[in-house]
Amino acid sequence: MSPKAKRLLVVVAITALLGIAVMLVLGALRENIVFFYTPTDIATSGTKSGQPLRLGGLVKEGSVTIDGLQSVFTVTDGTADITVLYDNALPSLFREGQGVVAEGSIANGKFIASNVLAKHDENYMPAEVAEKLKSTGVWKGKK
Repeated sequence: MSPKAKRLLVVVAITALLGIAVMLVLGALRENIVFFYTPTDIATSGTKSGQPLRLGGLVKEGSVTIDGLQSVFTVTDGTADITVLYDNALPSLFREGQGVVAEGSIANGKFIASNVLAKHDENYMPAEVAEKLKSTGVWKGKK
């Protein structure tokens, strides 16, 4: 075998090993990725029950009900609404009409949150949430 053929064989072997490594990493990540959705995305995308999701939008005015540690509120993006159930203490900055990101899953048409994040001041909004809310005209925060 000539030196040129040996180099080609080594390059092909390294490329194959790198390809296999990338496939294994992507396969492992696919199971752990949590996608971001707005209420409209959830209503139109047909997300699976139990699939981990991040829900972002604004807390609808007049929708918050708190009984001890159990909270029920509605998240809206101006087009669609989704009811969120949360069985833990809400963040101290959680308020109606402000941005929120909830992590959890869909069950029986409601979002069961395992974690709720509230914006920390009037200028903060996650970029994905802000862009989707701006496109519907609901949120008019700073650019």
